[in-house]
Amino acid sequence: MNLSWRAAWAIARRGLDWRFKGLRLLLVCLVLGTAALSAIGTLTGAIERELSTRGREMLGADLEFTLAAREPAPDELAAIGMLGELSQGARLQAMAVKVAPSTSQTATPVELKAVDDRWPLYGQFELEGGRTAGAPQGMAAWIAPGVADRLDVKVGDRLRVGEAVLSVAGIIGKEPDRLAEGFSLGPTVIVSKAALDASRLVQPGSMVRTKLRLKLPAGADAVALGESIKARFPLAGYEVRTREKASPGLDRFVSRMGQFLVLVALAALAIAGIGIGNGVNSYLEARRGSIATLKILGASSGDIARIYLLQLAAASSLAILAGLAVGVSVTPLLGKALEGLLPIEAGFVLDWGALAIAAAYGALIALTFAAPPLARARAFPAMALMRARVSPLSGGWRGAVLPVALGLGGIAALAVLTAPQKLLAAGFLGGAAGLFLLLSALGWGLTRGAARIPRPRGAIARMALANLYRPGAQTSALVVALGFGLAAFVLLAGVQTSLDGNIARRVPNRAPDYFVLDLPQDKVGAFEGVVKEAAPGAVLRMVPALRGTIVAYGAENAMTRVADLKEIPDNAWPLRGDRGLTYSSEVPEGNVLTEGAWWPTDYAGEPLVSVDDDLREALGLKLGDRIAVSVLGVERSARIASFRRIDWDSMGFNYVLVFSPNTLADAPHNLAATISLPGQSKTAGVRRAILGGLVKALPSSSVIEIGPVLGQAREILSQMGTAILAAASVAILAGMAVLTGAIAAARERKTYDNVILRVLGASRRQLLVLLVAEYGLLSALLAGVALVLGTGVAWGVIVWLFEFDWLPDWTRILGVLAAGVALVMVLAVAGSIGLLRTRPAQVLREL
Repeated sequence: MNLSWRAAWAIARRGLDWRFKGLRLLLVCLVLGTAALSAIGTLTGAIERELSTRGREMLGADLEFTLAAREPAPDELAAIGMLGELSQGARLQAMAVKVAPSTSQTATPVELKAVDDRWPLYGQFELEGGRTAGAPQGMAAWIAPGVADRLDVKVGDRLRVGEAVLSVAGIIGKEPDRLAEGFSLGPTVIVSKAALDASRLVQPGSMVRTKLRLKLPAGADAVALGESIKARFPLAGYEVRTREKASPGLDRFVSRMGQFLVLVALAALAIAGIGIGNGVNSYLEARRGSIATLKILGASSGDIARIYLLQLAAASSLAILAGLAVGVSVTPLLGKALEGLLPIEAGFVLDWGALAIAAAYGALIALTFAAPPLARARAFPAMALMRARVSPLSGGWRGAVLPVALGLGGIAALAVLTAPQKLLAAGFLGGAAGLFLLLSALGWGLTRGAARIPRPRGAIARMALANLYRPGAQTSALVVALGFGLAAFVLLAGVQTSLDGNIARRVPNRAPDYFVLDLPQDKVGAFEGVVKEAAPGAVLRMVPALRGTIVAYGAENAMTRVADLKEIPDNAWPLRGDRGLTYSSEVPEGNVLTEGAWWPTDYAGEPLVSVDDDLREALGLKLGDRIAVSVLGVERSARIASFRRIDWDSMGFNYVLVFSPNTLADAPHNLAATISLPGQSKTAGVRRAILGGLVKALPSSSVIEIGPVLGQAREILSQMGTAILAAASVAILAGMAVLTGAIAAARERKTYDNVILRVLGASRRQLLVLLVAEYGLLSALLAGVALVLGTGVAWGVIVWLFEFDWLPDWTRILGVLAAGVALVMVLAVAGSIGLLRTRPAQVLREL
């Protein structure tokens, strides 16, 4: 007979129970995978929309030009001012001191931000309480809450910054262009141009950054206008940003984080697919008798397919809807976790496009992995199904080829077409397919190998080995499921421990206590006197400090101009914007020469430069090549004399480029210094004496306490690590569900074998030992495979995607792998307790 879809649904509905017994694994896996995709898609979509719609407000302009250590020349300013409405400002580090009758002075480092009357060009600046304001006038200042807390000041109090005495006119509530300013070394103080001039902080060689922001006419091409100014003034050293790239560092981070999250979601769904296949297989196995009965009563193969396809479709639809609901509900939690790190506010967000894509993924995964067991149930005759316990079914895969191919094709097309990095998505899918084939081949090889190796002497060991290749053995399915699950555990451990290692290396505990910027060369004696008086054992280090932009590099007759590059090479971050420059007659502390030689102390020949090894590798440089930099609008070129390996852990003065003194000594510049205090001098009294003395003696210098800066950096990196851990945990949950499902599917197959062994006299203890031996053997073999696969993928994520160093903690990774193996054993034993309690007579009556 051929049932209509309506009749098939009537039969299918009677076979479903509201507890979805037998389909829970399918439900759990689909909910996890769909929830991961919907949450990640919604989150990344919200961030991208925020970056796009708030680009002008975040940048404070359509187009921004930044200059280091100088103001624009009149002709440069005139050319830029012709492009649109211009707002000019500046940003530099400074020290703020509360003006009070007390003789003791409390100082704090601040980020001084000078603005003109046109600021802000876009967005609204608000003070605490919600009052809208513009640029401060005269000697008034808007201060960040951090300044008020550290100096214990309020509106109406006075601060001294440099030589200027400022009146606190308000506390900053909302600063529209704060996110585009990037990492800061202190809370913000916003002042007028007149107040900045009165401070006398801007001197030749000062570390000031001038910002020229433009509101362009409607329809103007910001990118083209920015490139035109750079082409007109190639040596000026302008760093250009547009509204589309308001925060390039943030854009790169969002892009990489988005790519990683999408890969995690696809991995979770791929792992879930294995669980879905196991779940459907177990469900249909439990209904083998019903399927055979329907066929005996006249149901055709098409009827069987329709009935159980409708059941699976109903369960899958419910799971997908639940997954979408879970994904939407956890998005506010993710937004809260990333608040402050990314431009997103906590709250419910509905992205219908992301939800539709997640639902499509879920449906395709369910179709693809449910097709093989459904095809077997459809293809085999009734008598073969009845005898399946004693004569396991084999083959029946031909009917699944077309739906599996269509499903995989749909998944691949959807992944590649919707991914921002199509090659990355295609590579991941190829890698996942390769891993699946590898584990399947390993399972096949293990089954064949177990049948051919010599038999152990012990009965338990011999039976455990035989269980790997006996008819109906689930070895291949278990190898795939356990391999994916254990590799996911190792992947998470590798990523997390490497992130921890990078936090420890990039934000070290070993660092100077203070950095001093803009130290005038004629004030070195006063500087040393103040510090030595407060802390006689302090270690001081001073170096020349300039800012410049790399404008060209390469062989002398064929130098590459940075302005001509369409894209900055990977790891060549020093080419982005201006960089710190210095000169030295000796190899800097913490640096080791890897090639070439250092110039003599009294060197006066051709200008030379020493280059960081990492930059050499990124740009393909060699000894004898040249580096050209723009310093204060003047291009200076030097020949590469050596390459160095930098000890970035030292947290001291680490410069990518170090020049011979005769290259830069004639340029206006100040010094930068570090202060390292001995242990006995790290007291609050000594710190107050140093800060107070330096503020009095060096009003134009900035003193930065390193502890709070390191804490801020650690917090940002830890927040990033937490976000990655939370995202990757979805794949781990899917892996645990798959492990549970694989063991449950194998348990159904073992029922008959255990009953026969019980009839032959085996005790429950012997059956339990046999079970532990079988899973222990499988887990031990797969642990090595999972270690290689998991760490390989983790290495790619850390090194290629996030461009961090590969710094795994092998002890923790091996510990996590051991915990994963232990979890497999616990699930195997826990899932088989009921099996050991089964009465043989009851099972034999059902055959």
